[in-house]
Amino acid sequence: MRYVSTRATDHTTKAFSDILLEGLAPDGGLYLPVEYPRVDAGTLARWRDVLLDDGYAGLAFEVCSLFIDDIPADDLLGICRRAYAPGKFLDPQIVPVSELSDGVRLAHLSNGPSAAFKDMAMQLLGRLFEYTLLKQDRWLNIVGATSGDTGSAAEYAMRGRQRLRVFMLSPAGRMSAFQRAQMFSLMDDNIHNIAIEGVFDDCQDLVKALASDLAFKKRHHIGNVNSINWARVVAQVVYYFRGYLQATAAHPTDACTACRSSVSPSPAQVDRLPGSAELAAPTPHMAQTGPVRKHPGPLPPQRRCNDVPCKTRPICRQPSLLTEALPLRKQATPQRGTGAY
Repeated sequence: MRYVSTRATDHTTKAFSDILLEGLAPDGGLYLPVEYPRVDAGTLARWRDVLLDDGYAGLAFEVCSLFIDDIPADDLLGICRRAYAPGKFLDPQIVPVSELSDGVRLAHLSNGPSAAFKDMAMQLLGRLFEYTLLKQDRWLNIVGATSGDTGSAAEYAMRGRQRLRVFMLSPAGRMSAFQRAQMFSLMDDNIHNIAIEGVFDDCQDLVKALASDLAFKKRHHIGNVNSINWARVVAQVVYYFRGYLQATAAHPTDACTACRSSVSPSPAQVDRLPGSAELAAPTPHMAQTGPVRKHPGPLPPQRRCNDVPCKTRPICRQPSLLTEALPLRKQATPQRGTGAY
C-alpha cells in the first residue's frame, strides 16, 4: 500500500510507516492511499468469524492489514492485541453494540481510558508510533491541539511510550473540569500540556504553522495525532466494520455519526467506497452503496459541545461536571500579545 499527498504534483508515493511519523505532507496536503482496497462478501464473512474468535483486536488486524504492508503480520497482530487488550476498556467487547428499538442499534465508543471515542484510534496510534520509532531508531515530538477529548485520549495512549513526547495545546479555561483533570493530572515525563489564550482554532493554527515550517519540523522531529494523520482514520475504520458485522448479516444498514467536522464521518466514507461493506456515511445526503437505504433528505448538522458554555446556541449549554479539576500541572500560559510561553 502506497500513499500520496492530496496536493501532489508528481508521482511520489510513500509507505505507511513514513506517513505515520510525518503526519501532514510537506506540500501541506493530506496523505491518502493511492488505491483503496476492496472488501467483498467473502471477506466480510471471514471477518465475522474473526470477530467471534479473536475479538476486536483480531478484526483491527484484518482491517489494518489492508492499509499497512510494511509492518510484518505477526508484529502488527501483536500491536493490535496490546492496543485493544480487554483490560484497558470497560467492556471486554471493546465496542459493544446494543439494540435500542425497531432495529436501531448503538455502537458504544466511550469505554476507553479517557471515555472519548478517540481512544479507539489513539490506543492503536500510540503502539504504532512506539514500534516504528524503535525500529527506525528515531524520536518523535507529537504536537497536537485539543478542545478536550483529543488531548486526553492522545495523552493516555502515548504516556510512557518510548521515543515519544507529547506537547498538547488547549484553550485556557475552555475545557470542562473533567477534561482538565484528565490531562493535567498526568505525571508522566513525556506528557506536556500547554494552555493557549484563545479558542481551539488558535491552538490548531499553531499546530498547522509548525507543520508547514518544514525545516523546523524536520529539525525537531515533529509529528501529529490530529485528524491530519491518516493512521488515525485507519484505526477508526475498524469500529464501523465492527458495528456493521454485529448489527446485520444481510439486512440494509445506515450509519449515523454526530460530528462537527469531517473527522468522524471520514472512516465511514472509507468503508462505503464501491466494493467495500455496505455502510453509508453521515454526509449531508446519505450515500447509497449496494443495498443501503438512501436517506430521504439532508441530515441536520450536529455540533459538539464538550461541556463548554456556548454563546451562539444557548440550547447547547450544559451544567459543568461535578468533578473538581486537580491542580494544573505543566500548564504554561503565554504572555498576552507575545506568543511566548
